[in-house]
Amino acid sequence: QVQLVESGGGLVQAGGSLRLSCAASGRTFSNYPMGWFRQAPGKEREFVAAIRWSGGNTYYADSVKGRFTISRDNAKKTVYLQMNSLKPEDTAVYYCGASQTWLGVTPERYLYWGQGTQVTVSS
Repeated sequence: QVQLVESGGGLVQAGGSLRLSCAASGRTFSNYPMGWFRQAPGKEREFVAAIRWSGGNTYYADSVKGRFTISRDNAKKTVYLQMNSLKPEDTAVYYCGASQTWLGVTPERYLYWGQGTQVTVSS
């Protein structure tokens, strides 16, 4: 069992940066590939980035490649999403999830979810 709590969201101007954190509880955190998804009003939850349990492999959606960086600290049981050069279209609720296997780019591949954190980018 893994419980996830996101933090770090907020309001930022276009071109700005935010760092999201996802704190996990549960002794087997390091066993799970982790991912970030986002969901804008009226839209489906979409994949943003994923990281393998070792941190050695990462994967990004084309829309965020080169701007966002996913990382993890297994000792702290935390996954991060550094978001730079933010755009208004990045506005959404951001969720972290723990996946069953690598590579999960659809929500159905994820076993556990956090409650989400709102990111709003103003133009």
